[in-house]
Amino acid sequence: MTKNEIHQIVTAQKAYFETGKTLSVKERIFALKRLYKALLSMEDTFYAALKKDLGKGKQESYMCELGLVLHEITHMISHLKKYAKAHRVSTPLTSFPARSYKKAVPFGSVLIMSPWNYPLLLSLSPLVGAIAAGNTIVLKPSAYSPATSLCIKMLLETVFQREYVAVVSGGREENASLLDEAFDFIFFTGSKVVGEMVMNAAAKHLTPLVLELGGKSPCIVTSDANISLAARRIVFGKFLNCGQTCVAPDYILVHRSVSDALLSALSREIKKQYGENPLENPSYGHIINQKHFTRLCSLLASGKVVCGGEVNEETLQIAPTLLAGLKEEDAIMQEEIFGPLLPVLTYETEAELLAIIKKHPTPLAAYLFTSKIKSGKMLLSKIRFGGGCLNDTIMHIASSSLPFGGVGESGMGSYHGKAGFLAFSHEQSIVNRGTFWDPFLRYQPYSKLKERIIRLVLH
Repeated sequence: MTKNEIHQIVTAQKAYFETGKTLSVKERIFALKRLYKALLSMEDTFYAALKKDLGKGKQESYMCELGLVLHEITHMISHLKKYAKAHRVSTPLTSFPARSYKKAVPFGSVLIMSPWNYPLLLSLSPLVGAIAAGNTIVLKPSAYSPATSLCIKMLLETVFQREYVAVVSGGREENASLLDEAFDFIFFTGSKVVGEMVMNAAAKHLTPLVLELGGKSPCIVTSDANISLAARRIVFGKFLNCGQTCVAPDYILVHRSVSDALLSALSREIKKQYGENPLENPSYGHIINQKHFTRLCSLLASGKVVCGGEVNEETLQIAPTLLAGLKEEDAIMQEEIFGPLLPVLTYETEAELLAIIKKHPTPLAAYLFTSKIKSGKMLLSKIRFGGGCLNDTIMHIASSSLPFGGVGESGMGSYHGKAGFLAFSHEQSIVNRGTFWDPFLRYQPYSKLKERIIRLVLH
């Protein structure tokens, strides 16, 4: 798509927003219901696309992509009237007589840029929030997941007018053209490197934005943890989507006294969940492209392979792999892995544990397995991260009642459920002053009497 065509789309969307047609809560709910119905009608089409792009099986595609989008839509339909109405707040005595309230209003024309690893979920979940908030939307899906991106385009062009919701396909040129436009809000999910570019582009127009990035998310296993349960849940969270998950445990920090037991339990769980030969498992996916496959293969040289390590260049597959005997300076500990490689490091003291974590940029997620919940909460409070779990992995992102987002280098802003609605809204503050009486205190000429009364009221 050319730069001029993109500009025409954005111009048309801004004009459509000015008509006020997106402001009706009733119409927003109707739009979400149309999207829900159309998604269900294309269910099998999306399964085929996700299989082609990432090798995902039907159950994983529903559980981690389509199902979560449908859940987000139903949540928003059920709660939108409450989210969108004006909310009374207290009014200070200095403003008497008055009533104060706040009301969420849409930004206007918004841009959503989504990644390739969960191409359906991370395109449509923020889209639901943007529609619910009353915006017009340009969605830019990833060029790395072309089959799913094409299905998304087909879906949205069936449901919406282009001046309301439009899909822009393409690669870097289209991204650059979109970022040259003066949107009212930008929502980006992806890498830190591209996130910096998006933020720089937004700064030119003083455009507010949400950045959902990533990082090296630690998974701590204490000496008193339930090792078998921890292994089962870590294997699920880490190797889902072949480890290509922004909140996957990036590395394990296990107390030295239980490290051997954990490695054995993790190895058993990998075989139990993925079979003796995971590369022959029809439900086990593949790496997105040759570039990322080559990068991950180079990281296999870090440490000692305890389990897995098999690769198939023809299918771009790497078996779920455990690595031990690592040093902090090893290559695999210098970047977010974003693949099915799991380094296991050991620690002795809490101070040593925290020192290792704090050497890395602020992570998107953190996980802790322990039987001592009180001390576990205390330990997590000493770590800066976006969100996480006690005695589980990644499940905090599956709830529309919990805001999801990063902090520091892992992003800014959050969404899901009410947080998603508010992310795409501006909360206006309104004071409705009465007209039957107008206190004289704030007006000149000032006097000592007025000063004494104001001091009394404001203290």
